[in-house]
Amino acid sequence: MTKGIVMLAAGGTGGHLFPAEALAHELAALDFTVHLITDHRAERYAGSFPAEGIHVVRSATIGSRNPVKVASSLWQLWSGMREARGIIRQVKPKVVVGFGGYPTVPPLLAASRLRIPTIIHEQNAVMGRANKGLAGRVTAIAGGFLPETDGRYAKKTVTTGNPVRPAVLEAAEVPYAASGPGEPFRLVVFGGSQGAQFFSKAIPSAVALLEPELRARLHVTQQARPEDLDGARTAMAKFELTSEISPFFTDMAGRIAAAHLLVCRSGASTVSEIAVIGRPSILVPYPFALDHDQSANAAALAETGAARLVPQKDLSPEVLASFIRDAMNNPESMAEMATSAKAAGRPDAARLLAGMVEAIASGQTIAQFKEKRS
Repeated sequence: MTKGIVMLAAGGTGGHLFPAEALAHELAALDFTVHLITDHRAERYAGSFPAEGIHVVRSATIGSRNPVKVASSLWQLWSGMREARGIIRQVKPKVVVGFGGYPTVPPLLAASRLRIPTIIHEQNAVMGRANKGLAGRVTAIAGGFLPETDGRYAKKTVTTGNPVRPAVLEAAEVPYAASGPGEPFRLVVFGGSQGAQFFSKAIPSAVALLEPELRARLHVTQQARPEDLDGARTAMAKFELTSEISPFFTDMAGRIAAAHLLVCRSGASTVSEIAVIGRPSILVPYPFALDHDQSANAAALAETGAARLVPQKDLSPEVLASFIRDAMNNPESMAEMATSAKAAGRPDAARLLAGMVEAIASGQTIAQFKEKRS
């Protein structure tokens, strides 16, 4: 018999849906029924989402200073909130959990107005604008990197870490095996739409500067935008090395586990998955993020010795080539970085967050949950 319904609110991007998916699996194991409320972008990711119901509501991002566009976005958010209110009244969840981004604003506002307990999960080391706007209204805040000892909302914040998918936990069972002299070296490059364009040019330029004997060892897996595919594939073909270039990989956790070195952006989910699996990385924060969240995420991992943080403006082909060369020639240092990454991982984050949701659903206050946890 189900303990009740939990509604998860997550925008239609992998960075938001993947942690929600991880929590959904844990909640199902605790005998909760899960519903997902999201925006229209979810079709790409939500097909296999473990939810009894998937509900789509209108949303919009307030990113423009144009008064007309701002007014249109506000109208979309208001309309989405009315849609979400109707869905919530019908579904009757015990708790609504949001995973950040403007698509979570309508359902979280609707739930709070209906006096249903609410939780937001902030993945990043700094709180995003949507979560900042909701923080004062919600029952509790879970943080991937947020501290629970200081700050305006410390009393209702619990540092859980970022939930990772079962595929990531499975990949974490694969030990890191360094690539020795003359052995294949697997370089995995990814970054979503905000990283793929830069890497599509940067990686071939860096590979061109490597010595032939090092290029011969390289096996490159790279994410590229559809419009960049032909150029990236043509550039790699010139080097006669093994490469696989695609806009999207459905088995990314396994590819991360197989990697000897990662080159990627530093979104919260990415950093968390790298740490749980335990692989060395070169982290290149997206330079145009409004809250500089990726820089803070990368710094959190780099401080442990698990990664190198390199601003995009400093990552010339020569610098990137030197990093790759150093990694290929120093397997011991790569193994040490992998060990440091593994030590920084939070594989139990989904379980901790599920426990927090269960406590709130049963009527506990966040203070009571913290007291029992300690």
